[in-house]
Amino acid sequence: MRNLTEENLTDAVLGRLSDCGNPRIRQVTASLIRHLHAFIRDVEPTPQEWFAGIQFLTDTGKICDDKRQEYILFSDTIGVSMLVDAINNRKPIGATESSVLGPFYVEGAPERSSGADLAPGEGPGVLVSGMVTSTDGTPLPDAVLDIWQTAPNGLYHVQDSAAPEHHLCGKLHAGPDGRYSFRTLKPVSYPIPTDGPVGKFLEELGRHPYRPAHIHFIVSAPGFKPVITQLFTEGDEFIETDAVFGVKNSLVVNYLPDGEEWKMDFDFVLEPQH
Repeated sequence: MRNLTEENLTDAVLGRLSDCGNPRIRQVTASLIRHLHAFIRDVEPTPQEWFAGIQFLTDTGKICDDKRQEYILFSDTIGVSMLVDAINNRKPIGATESSVLGPFYVEGAPERSSGADLAPGEGPGVLVSGMVTSTDGTPLPDAVLDIWQTAPNGLYHVQDSAAPEHHLCGKLHAGPDGRYSFRTLKPVSYPIPTDGPVGKFLEELGRHPYRPAHIHFIVSAPGFKPVITQLFTEGDEFIETDAVFGVKNSLVVNYLPDGEEWKMDFDFVLEPQH
């Protein structure tokens, strides 16, 4: 086609996909083109506005490194991460609900036995305990809980050059009865990084960058679907306005006084792998 116009351009671009040999790539690309062209027709950006969008994506890529993934942060703050998660994790009733992984997960946390202290010498702490079971109530003695969270200064260990490696992280193994426990520090609410393109984007939208206090978990066991999730603190001031839309009612927990420290109980329920 040599006479391309506003009216026929989308069809012309879609027509170029006919030789794509991968049906899924063809499907995804065609949908992207249709929706993106519809977006352009809806907002009618000027060339300067379109270039500003390209520059935003360029700047987002430039700030990414092995410890910071700004594109994940962008995906999180516009709700896309949670939507993808919800579509891919439609849990049966009773199974622990999922939440976003977030941009600060690091593999290789040290192996821990149940009862481990993730914050030795630091406090006041919180004793977290519970059980890992199947949806039919069977305890899962081989369950593994990969745990990470921010420190009281609101930073994950990968953000804080002064923090010990894998600070407040651990890969915990449940006991023979499926029970687990560990001591850590009570989590705090904190802002996502605001020194990059995503922070400026939120400021333009008039949105705050804060996440409610939470602890991250990846819970897995042989023969069961792993769950990536977070446990949020009841009463946190940002529980209703999480910057990354990660909160679900079933994942909000209460911390109870326990002498000079705190305690919190939560049972994880995994769905069998089919």
